Amino acid sequence: MRIVFMGTPDFAVGSLKALTEASRDEIVAVVTQPDRPKGRGHQLLMTPVKEYALSQGYDVYQPQKVKTPEFVEILRGLRPDLIVVAAFGQFLSKEILDLPKFGCINVHASLLPRYRGAAPIHYAILKGEKESGVTIMQMDIGMDTGAMLQKVVVPIGENMTMGELHDELCAKGAELLVEVIPQLEAGTLQAVPQSEAEATYATLLQRSMEKINWCKSAQEIHDLVRGFNPAPGAFTTLPDGKTMKIWSTLVSTKVSSAAPGTVFAVTKHSFWVACGEGTLEITEVQPASKKKMPAQVFLNGRGLQLNDVLGKE
Repeated sequence: MRIVFMGTPDFAVGSLKALTEASRDEIVAVVTQPDRPKGRGHQLLMTPVKEYALSQGYDVYQPQKVKTPEFVEILRGLRPDLIVVAAFGQFLSKEILDLPKFGCINVHASLLPRYRGAAPIHYAILKGEKESGVTIMQMDIGMDTGAMLQKVVVPIGENMTMGELHDELCAKGAELLVEVIPQLEAGTLQAVPQSEAEATYATLLQRSMEKINWCKSAQEIHDLVRGFNPAPGAFTTLPDGKTMKIWSTLVSTKVSSAAPGTVFAVTKHSFWVACGEGTLEITEVQPASKKKMPAQVFLNGRGLQLNDVLGKE
């Protein structure tokens, strides 16, 4: 089978690598987003998919828009039997969806129809879900609305971070993809339509979502910290007005009647903050302009004291 692969971030590399190593099909081209400037120097960086694809000798295309007539003609000339999409970042037109013999399939990092959209892995953690997974679906013109071909479920541990879930879903999705393609070719898969009534959406993340509201429950704040680890990080403000990212927390059994945001207990190794409901132990932080550090190191530098209040405007 002739395959065109479309993907951009690290999550997509897992699927492309699995297809490469399976070696049962021919990957005729890889399509990824254009290189973008990053960092303080605004240096153009290759997408993770481009970097891997070039290492394997694949032809790489980086159209600003895949829908243009010019690029559609390029795809047509590649004569794909199947287009595989994983976190590509652009919508495909009906003309592209109808082009391959076996259509276009998507490796989506959620248990559809839940968490359609751009940030399903983040949202699974942010919303306190107990499980996530990968759905391989037959694409249509909607946003992650196509019929489902196969799923794999991944449990979410109570302290699992977004990064850890990402890596687990990347691996499981890649394994599932190489199982699905021969079944698709053989015509043995039963496509299952999604229930619109059960659909939820993982919209683009906003900077405002990263700020900790200590009036929320300890569990909600713990989920926020996990959901934004390793990026972009949840943050609060210190008594001096400077910001501090919080990278690791534990929902605590300690009880406090202090106002939300108040540091009510401090030990050599960590500190505890009162929340709107329950309390939270803070174990890893990153003050502004500093590296990540254990709470113990931060406390040794007298970064916080008992009864300090976090999150004041």
